Amino acid sequence: MALRLYDTLTKDKRDFAPLDRSNVRMYVCGPTVYDFAHIGNARPVIVFDVLFRLLRHLYGADHVKYVRNITDVDDKINDRAARDYPGLPLNEAIRKVTEQTERQFHDDVDALGCLRPSIEPRATEHIGEMRSIIDRLVAGGFAYVAEDHVLFSPQAMNAANSILPRYGSLANRSLDEMIAGARVDVAPYKRDATDFVLWKPSKPGEPSWPSPAGIATQGRPGWHIECSAMAWKHLGETFDIHGGGIDLVFPHHENEVAQSCCAFHTDRMATTWMHNGFLQVEGEKMSKSLGNFVTIRELLGSYKFGGRTWEGAALRYAMLTTHYRQPIDWTGARLLWARNKLVEFFKVAGSQASVDEEEVDERVVAALCDDLNVPHVIVELDRQFLELKHRPEDKGKAAAFHATLKLLGVNLSEFDRQIGRSEENLIEVKIAHRNAARRAKDWTESDRIRDELAAMGVVLKDGKDADGKPITTWEIAR
Repeated sequence: MALRLYDTLTKDKRDFAPLDRSNVRMYVCGPTVYDFAHIGNARPVIVFDVLFRLLRHLYGADHVKYVRNITDVDDKINDRAARDYPGLPLNEAIRKVTEQTERQFHDDVDALGCLRPSIEPRATEHIGEMRSIIDRLVAGGFAYVAEDHVLFSPQAMNAANSILPRYGSLANRSLDEMIAGARVDVAPYKRDATDFVLWKPSKPGEPSWPSPAGIATQGRPGWHIECSAMAWKHLGETFDIHGGGIDLVFPHHENEVAQSCCAFHTDRMATTWMHNGFLQVEGEKMSKSLGNFVTIRELLGSYKFGGRTWEGAALRYAMLTTHYRQPIDWTGARLLWARNKLVEFFKVAGSQASVDEEEVDERVVAALCDDLNVPHVIVELDRQFLELKHRPEDKGKAAAFHATLKLLGVNLSEFDRQIGRSEENLIEVKIAHRNAARRAKDWTESDRIRDELAAMGVVLKDGKDADGKPITTWEIAR
């Protein structure tokens, strides 16, 4: 069955033909590890996890390589490290921040049911590849040294008489449009406004490495060169799919194309460019200033959004209800619908069954092969569910239903375990709110929460601990 994917570069849906069917290669931009990932970060993780699962289904698990990077050198990381560990040398503090944040990211996306990528490289482990690319660009006349910086020249790229693509072709903008529509760094050492940094000198105490291009002082890489280097190292000069959020098209992905194509004298970096659409929260752009900024961790373990905690499987299913290229409105109503749907599935279909790839309905595969049309797969899943609901003894229908869920990355037995954990978290949060009300002598609110918990079958016992401090324990009524 032919896989068709929408290519951001050509602006159309095309048949996907891997460069090597025995080694299908995909690169997706991963997290910058300085804080908890927000729900907008979860969208590309889930989208490209579904694509990873589909590629493994079509070509075989041993023939697909998925690379998602970890950016562990960045000004935001430096700022967080200095703030959280002021008594430590900056490099040691940075290591603590990045290791902790990477663990948090993995815990969160694991809870969303995402497979780990084949390779998850760290930027700091690829400084040698970055220097090599930069040296190639300088030697080719596409980059230059100025005041211990190395800068890339889009003007030089577009002036080259070769197979190179035009700078701006991915974003479909001219140089003038990019200057007018983007925030560009103004610096006296830049030859042109669109020139961007490949390498820069490190400030005292910052992470630093020997510089490329004969620069005597030590420095550190710019953001864009990191992904070019990691993709080259693990996937080669040209590979099949490059993915990420739509916000990365310019300047990040545009600059990746420029660096890689000019360094290796190729007409493309990736055969297909895929980008997921934006996410907004309850109809508004997510931002801390609006108070609607929410992390994956908060959704999984706090009372912040929609009045309850949520299961990772429910978050995943809610995310899949909108086609990946379209904007998605992240609402409590959407989450509640997804959770209730999975509860209904579990009541009828039970835990995740062991299924073979052959049991996936061809209509499901056809929908996914149509540019990851997951909303259509959800329609097919509802059809399968209704058939199974009327004939629960039909093992073939049960296997097909579970095979569809598996291809979407939804595990009902894990969802059932998550429900138990999230209900317990919800009880603990309500008790914490009641204790706060009691400390404030707000007895009306305290009684209201007690009654609310009683309606859930939760019995509270107020007492004191060994130090005489108030303490509340609970149990489920029998």
